[in-house]
This record gives sequence, structure tokens and C-alpha cells, in this order.
Amino acid sequence: MFEKVLIANRGEIALRVLRACRELGVRTVVVHSTADADSLPVRLADETVRIGPAASRQSYLNAAAIVEAARQTGAQAVHPGYGFLSEDADFAEICAANGLTFIGPPPEVMSALADKSTARALMSKAGLPLPPGAVQTLPTVADALEVAAEVGYPVIIKAAAGGGGRGMTVVHSAAKLPRAYARTRAAAQVAFGDDRVYVERYLADARHVEVQVLCDGRGNGVHLGTRDCSVQRRHQKLIEEAPAPALRPSTLDMLAETALRGVLSVGFTGAGTVEFLVDGAEQGHFLEINCRIQVEHPVTEMVTGVDVVHEQLHIAAGTPLRLRQEDIRLRGVAVEARVNVEDPDRDFAPAPGRLDRFRPPGGPFTRVDTHGHAGYLVSPHYDSLLAKVAVWAPDRDGALDRLDRALGEFEVAGPGVRTTIPFVRRVLRDPAFRQGRHTTGLVERLLAAPAGAPAPDPAPANGTAPADGTAPADGTAPADGTAPADGTAPANGGAPANGAGPANGAGPAGEAPTRVAANGGRGGPADGGPGSDRAAPGAVPGAPPVPADPVFVTRAEADPAGRTPVTAVPAAGPTAWRTR
Repeated sequence: MFEKVLIANRGEIALRVLRACRELGVRTVVVHSTADADSLPVRLADETVRIGPAASRQSYLNAAAIVEAARQTGAQAVHPGYGFLSEDADFAEICAANGLTFIGPPPEVMSALADKSTARALMSKAGLPLPPGAVQTLPTVADALEVAAEVGYPVIIKAAAGGGGRGMTVVHSAAKLPRAYARTRAAAQVAFGDDRVYVERYLADARHVEVQVLCDGRGNGVHLGTRDCSVQRRHQKLIEEAPAPALRPSTLDMLAETALRGVLSVGFTGAGTVEFLVDGAEQGHFLEINCRIQVEHPVTEMVTGVDVVHEQLHIAAGTPLRLRQEDIRLRGVAVEARVNVEDPDRDFAPAPGRLDRFRPPGGPFTRVDTHGHAGYLVSPHYDSLLAKVAVWAPDRDGALDRLDRALGEFEVAGPGVRTTIPFVRRVLRDPAFRQGRHTTGLVERLLAAPAGAPAPDPAPANGTAPADGTAPADGTAPADGTAPADGTAPANGGAPANGAGPANGAGPAGEAPTRVAANGGRGGPADGGPGSDRAAPGAVPGAPPVPADPVFVTRAEADPAGRTPVTAVPAAGPTAWRTR
């Protein structure tokens, strides 16, 4: 096992990894921006390094500064958490070149799976079912029209380099496809530096089901069952549960087994998630593979008893996988709700501020993952996730009742601060959700229904567009171009608050997406997310490449927090402050 691990993230996931390291006797280094200088992970870390100002591009996306911080502190490995650099193949390569273990899959695996077209081809070869459509990218509009005619409308045009809800356009007729094709390619070029696209059948009102996997790179792997993440708004997950409800056991087994076969076929290492859309006939369709820890991993831990972060650390340290498939037993039901600092009454606009009161719930089988505390200032610079409340019960009804009770106890208050708790509780009481009949269209139907009314019944999840018009309009991506459903960016494209990743794919709200490529090579996903929002290639301003022979610069200024100044990270980059 490692002696010291650097945590290249913030918020609740930084705290989660820190606690796992402490339980394994591993010392921790937490890097942080100036905005997070007084955060709970910084308070609890063995060592801290300030790597830059609040802007993500100059701190949490600054690969050079993070690597140099690891070198200065003697860390042996880097845990990227989720979002930010967690799925950046270039960052993983930089770590390896500097003698650091990146806690995640090999760079070449991440690079292949980050390209949706390549990932689809690899998974198709491994026998995973794909939505009807093109396996390869389509260079001309004529090719796109041909594929669309074969699979039938509606179709969805997707950017090969996209992710997390960005770079997607739903089209309902051949007449509208040429314009949508051109617009999607142009948007993909701007956002990701790659205009390649492909077309597949659009599955409206399907279920979003994912499978947690663990692999050790020696050909050993296990799956930890399924999770349902269908309750989402514009690809922003709100509620997750394990196992996925109301599906036949044979369907759940099929999804889990094919997911594990797929990741083993490409040499995956570490913790990952294979995502599927499941239609009304319970046919699974491969979506993508996430090469990192997921926001919703607690529900899997609660039904399996497996500490996913512990296993990540053991695998990265070279320990053969400690679990066999027959060791995995699913017990009961776990449900998690995300508590975001957003105002549902203002289209989920971010509502950050200082927390005058903060009292998380307790009680039996109730887990709260949060970096919040009374007096904490929720920053407008990062994702809006403040807490995750997860509960366990022997059955689903009991788990839903327990979660509703826990959310009712959660006290969060401060000037201008609003949370998603009231809306999540409304979802928990919706008849379709209670019966396990919900799909990815549930939240939009609830928002369209009169206040207090249940959502209309969903249309059949058989690939047809919903009758109520809740499918995306022709030529649109998610209406605001927002980031993934796994907690890496606010639902409305506003400023984030917790560190799961920037709002628009790179940095504070409103900044142009930028993709880290600190070694001058291909860009990787900039901030990740459930995929990850991948942004355009190019070096980050103020983030020079790691020099072959670093030059250290001592800064004599006094730190406002009273800490001792050490060398800058790196010489031409932002000031770093280190505390033991």
C-alpha cells in the first residue's frame, strides 16, 4: 500500500477519499484553490498545498501544478476523485512520467473509452448491445441521412468526443436532419476540438441503468450489481438506487455480466461504471463507460458491503483483486438523494451562500457524505452538490420512506441559500416513482405538471418520442448545454459549488471550455462527469508544462491563514502553501 496519496479534488469526494486513506494508514495531501482554503478536506488533511486561485483552470485543472505538488510533498500516487482531471488520459500520462501512480485505468484505456465512436466499436466487438445506429462516425450528411432512414426517427446525433449531455441533438424528421447535423458538428468542434459525429436511434423515456465494476488489470474483475439513475434533469442525476428496481432478474444479470465482459476486454483497471439505456422491452443498450469513481457509489457500498474506494487504492497499489464474484451478495435496497444548492423555483439556478445553519440527518441506516458545516461558505465557482443522503432498508418501500424522513430532518439555511430537498421529496412521493415505473422523462413531466400534482404517466420506453413533448426539441442539446448527470456541473449551466467539476466543461461559470493538455499532447476530458464534459484542446492559460528540471521559487509573502510558505507550484505558476 502507498505511504502517501495526493487527492486532486475538492468537496465531498476529497473528504471521502481522505477518510478511506486514513482508514488504510495512508497519509494524505490535499491540493486546493484559494476559495477552498478553509474547507473541511483541507482542515483534515495531513498536508495541504494551495495550487491556485478559485478558477478551476488555474487550480483543479492545472495538471502541472498538481504534479509538482505531488513531487514536492513526496506523494506516491494521485487520486483524482470524479470530475476535473479524473478521466484525462494526458494527466495520467504526466503522472506516470513523473513517477506517480494515477489511481485509475491506464491512459491508453481512458483515451479509447473517451472517444464514443471507438468505445462503441470496442463494446460491440465484446458483444455488448448498442442502440440501433452507426458504430463509426459519419463524415457527411448523406451518411447521416442513410443511417437515420435505416433505424427510423427520432434519432440522436452525438459528438464522438462529447459526454455528459453535451454535443447531442435529437432530430424527429429527415427534413430537419441536415441543419441539425451541421450545427452539432460545429458545436462539437468548438466544445471538444473534434467535429466527428455519429447517429443512433433516440430512445425516449428509457431507464438509465449502470453497473459498477472493479478490475485489477490482471484479467480479474467483478461487478457489484446495478444502479438506477433515471431520475435526472437535463442529464443531471438527482436520485440513484441499488439495485435497479422493477426489472426482471434475468435483465439485471444480463446487464451486469455483459458490462464486466466489456471492461475486461479492453484491459480496464480500477473502479468504473458501464452505463446502459433500458427500453420498455427490457432490452439494454450500451451508452458509455466512466473511468472513475461515481458520485453515486455509496448506494452500491450499502447493498454489497464493499468499500469501493478502499478497493481502488488496493488495486492501484498492485494488490490482486481481493474479491471474487461469488463473494458479492446484494442485500436490501439503498437509495441516495443529491442535495444541491440550487433553487428549483428558479429553474434550478445556483443558490450559494454562507450556511448559518447546517444539520444533516441521522438515524439508523442513514449515511450523509458532505463537506458542509455551519459557517461554511458555498462557493459560486464550483458544482452545486453540497451533500449526498443515502439510506438502506430491507425493501424499496422502506428505503424510500427512510430517505423521505431523513431529508425532512436535513436543515440547511443561510442568506439566499436554497436546496433541491423539497423537489427531491416531491419525486419520492410520485406514484410512478414509488411503483418503479419511472423513466428518464419523469422529472421533466413533474416540472410541467401543476404544483403538487403527480407526473403524467410516461410513454412506453420503446424508442418512441413522448406524447407530451418532453423530448428535446429538434436541433437542441440539453437546453443549456449542461454537464453530466453524475454531479459534475449544475443543471442550468450556472456556477458550480462543490468541486465535482466546472459548470461548462472548464472552470467557473461562463468561461469558455478549456481542455488540459499540459504536456502538449492530445487533450483529455477537462472536468469529467458522468461521463465527463470534455472541452476543447489547448494549454490552460497560466498552466505551463511540467519542466524536465523544475525550477523552485520561494515566496516570502505571509499566508493570510498563518501557514508557512514553501516553493511555488510550479515556478511560473500559482503560489503554493503547505501545512503539515
